[in-house]
Amino acid sequence: MSLPTRQRLSEVRYEIRGELARRARELEAQGRSLIKLNIGNPGAFGFRAPEHLQQAIAGRIAQTDPYTHQQGLPEAREAIAAHHAARGTPGASADRVFIGNGVSELIDISLRALLNPGDEVLLPSPDYPLWSAATILNDGRPVYYQCLPENGFLPDPDEIEQLVSSRTRAIVLINPNNPTGANYPPELVARIVAIAERHGLLLMADEIYDHILYDGAIFQPLAPLAGDVPCVSFGGLSKVHRACGWRVGWAVLSGHRDKMRDYSAAMDLLGALRLCANVPGQFAIDAALNGQDTISPLCSPGGRLYETRRALIESCAASPHLQLVAPQGALYGFPAVVGPAAHAFDDHAFALELLESEDVLIVPGSSFNVPYRNHFRVTLLPQPDAMREVFARVDRVLSRRAAIAA
Repeated sequence: MSLPTRQRLSEVRYEIRGELARRARELEAQGRSLIKLNIGNPGAFGFRAPEHLQQAIAGRIAQTDPYTHQQGLPEAREAIAAHHAARGTPGASADRVFIGNGVSELIDISLRALLNPGDEVLLPSPDYPLWSAATILNDGRPVYYQCLPENGFLPDPDEIEQLVSSRTRAIVLINPNNPTGANYPPELVARIVAIAERHGLLLMADEIYDHILYDGAIFQPLAPLAGDVPCVSFGGLSKVHRACGWRVGWAVLSGHRDKMRDYSAAMDLLGALRLCANVPGQFAIDAALNGQDTISPLCSPGGRLYETRRALIESCAASPHLQLVAPQGALYGFPAVVGPAAHAFDDHAFALELLESEDVLIVPGSSFNVPYRNHFRVTLLPQPDAMREVFARVDRVLSRRAAIAA
């Protein structure tokens, strides 16, 4: 008889690395060559962490053997605090910075510090599914506010406020957004802050893509608008600095210190229980935040991310089967299947057919906790020509489906 496992795991989904990814590994073992667009993993597409970050670690490697403080290296926390102070985070200081093994670990710790059984967290739909999973596994309940494609994947603050209940503890924003690429304007962020203030809620801002922006889009950090409202802002090296494998993320607490005192102590306790975060990568934080800007050229015309995004936009515009809200930030596109090809459409079945027949791995849109099943996510990390080839294959599958529907 198989060993029993935690029951709540049955409620958790993470298709980004799930069944389809396992099938992809089986096909690769058979000798198939796949184009895998399921994970925003820059190093897998030939990107490297900037040289000055690599050198910052190499020059301090002899100092990386001991544990550090559970909140992280003091000099790294000072650099993060200064970075946040420069962009307007109130009361930014090193004692309010927590460094973790990527933002993923910090999301889990931050929710574990907050939630009691049955507490609710307001999450965007679509969301990055780790947020839903971490809420569930910390005995909370995800409650979704809709970010609809017809509204540019931006949320409706009125809907958010209607979802607030006596059990609501936090509002999560993912900005710029994964999977849609939406970028939230200041007036929208300010309205969400006002909701949190009226109802005494914690704001949680997943801002890991904060400098990955296109076509003049401007990022609005949450903490400066939140002021005294309790807020946790997440960032890291994985995306902007293309260093996913280093597992370096941070959470910055802001808001009135008296309101955040117990929460900060809970974060510190949970950080101490896991001893400390990866030490070598922390030596790159100061260089990342104060060194050369290496992401803007990639996001500007002629830059690789910009041109692959262009290929995505043009491919969807040329297809009779696809619609796209052009991503304004982050590393993803979230196209919709429309027309006859969308008849009785199932995004998981489509993703499996695309993998089996065309050697392309994508993520079904429903994996991101949306109520519809006609979207899918791709990453913008491949070369532009590879993206155009991917959508030629997507169109072949959708044309077959449209012909059957007709």
